[in-house]
Amino acid sequence: MFKIKIFISISTFIILLIITSIIKNQTREIEKKIFKINDTINFKERDLSETQFDFAYLTSPSMIQKKIEYLDIQQYSPLDYSKIFLNISSFLDIQNKFAIINENEKKTQKK
Repeated sequence: MFKIKIFISISTFIILLIITSIIKNQTREIEKKIFKINDTINFKERDLSETQFDFAYLTSPSMIQKKIEYLDIQQYSPLDYSKIFLNISSFLDIQNKFAIINENEKKTQKK
């Protein structure tokens, strides 16, 4: 009788100990996921507030008017289509052509 009571109490204690450790590990994993999600939410909220601030600042009529006045002072002229590059490789190709032309000009000037 005494052995059965000890066995039952020890087995109950071991079972509860195992269940407690399992629950603790699961809650730790859930807390990690919550922390990661909170980080992404905070980042997105910060980005949203900065974007809203930029939008309000850049679209205010006084700022648009100041930019127009500044561009008028600088004698704004649109870019030629040939100065707009769609990718870096086309820009580098043209730059290499100019470098070769400059080298040839320097050689002809030395002669």
